[in-house]
Amino acid sequence: MKTRTLLVAIAFLFMGTATQAQFFKKLGKSAEKAAERAVTRKTEQKVNKETERAMDTILGNGKKNKKRSSKKTKNKELEENDSPVNSKNKRENADETATDSTPKTWSKYNFVPGDKIIFEDDLSGEENGEFPSRWDLSQGSAENAKKGNENIINFENRSIITPLMETESYLPEVFTIEFDAYFEDVYYSWQSYNIRFWHGANHHSEGKDFFYPIEVFKDGATTHTKVQGNAKKYDGHNETIGKSTGWKHIAISFNKRSLKVFVDEYRALNIPNYKYKPQMFSIGSYMHKPEGKTMAIKNIRIAEGGKKLYDRVMADGKFVTRGILFDVNKASLKPSSMGVINQVAKMMQEHTDLKFSIEGHTDSDGEESHNLQLSEKRAAAVKEALTNSGVEAARLKVKGMGESVPVSDNSTPEGKANNRRVEFVNF
Repeated sequence: MKTRTLLVAIAFLFMGTATQAQFFKKLGKSAEKAAERAVTRKTEQKVNKETERAMDTILGNGKKNKKRSSKKTKNKELEENDSPVNSKNKRENADETATDSTPKTWSKYNFVPGDKIIFEDDLSGEENGEFPSRWDLSQGSAENAKKGNENIINFENRSIITPLMETESYLPEVFTIEFDAYFEDVYYSWQSYNIRFWHGANHHSEGKDFFYPIEVFKDGATTHTKVQGNAKKYDGHNETIGKSTGWKHIAISFNKRSLKVFVDEYRALNIPNYKYKPQMFSIGSYMHKPEGKTMAIKNIRIAEGGKKLYDRVMADGKFVTRGILFDVNKASLKPSSMGVINQVAKMMQEHTDLKFSIEGHTDSDGEESHNLQLSEKRAAAVKEALTNSGVEAARLKVKGMGESVPVSDNSTPEGKANNRRVEFVNF
């Protein structure tokens, strides 16, 4: 370790004192520490590669470093993955780059999505290479593609897209936004997905007030506001979250004035008074040196919020959630489901008189008998997760309802999403 540190220091010194001084002077004092970390990391990588090359030559392994694939090669790989043979293989094997294929506890995750889906796009039925049919383009370029067995929206650098909605002011007073974003193994600030609550400009202004994009990184998020002349920066990063790459779940909640942003289970931003009422939103992409790398999103959902879980139980004798999600055609819970499950467990621990029948519901896709069995298995998976969180099994029972009790039309993506739900009925 000491030897490698010495090599890094020597390599950096080779830049020359004048070059270093000029470099950091341009960046400014606020960026010195970040730049130093980036330079050190890049230098370490270069030293390691040179050392490995030298060792291969000495040992006669004849290994050669593979060149980074070009953008053209990358697109070709995405298309090839869409072949029937590859699709079958990928269904049997999880995407090797995805991080959420590994079970996670998410024990402190407290994001609860809205209870009515107003926009849902899993990109099913889309044609590769075409612009996604349920979106509009504000800037740059984006297209449908495949990554493993997943449908994705593949971004060009600095592109911005916004959902196609019937009205311009479609975000309600209380709402949540969720999507999965792909992060490459690059320095944390070199790749971001930018959320804008307006028409896709770099920032929105109301008089003299400014609200800048929410920049979401692999380890957290940041944003800026300037209201009545007072500038504020909101910034949250977590080194542990930043160590993993691949797919990350991004969740945003807005409640009349408060704004929260989650990256996987980490709550990166918690702004109690955002002082702006969002009406529209867009998603943009950014990456430093993007050649041969992936910038993509999938599983986008907007939901309208509602009352707290306990208030719903007291008013209706039950509550319905669409925030407990499963892998396609399986009963395995997605990690992001733990936000709701953690809240249910907490509520049942605080109110020991509560007992629930967990009822699973599906949309109408597939055979009715299969959906009935699947819904019961999913309800059982929720019960298991709750008992693992400390709830007594005797206070829970399960029931599969399949597609028999739809609450929305199964002809639209939003209707299907609203039918795929878990109901907790007090007994």
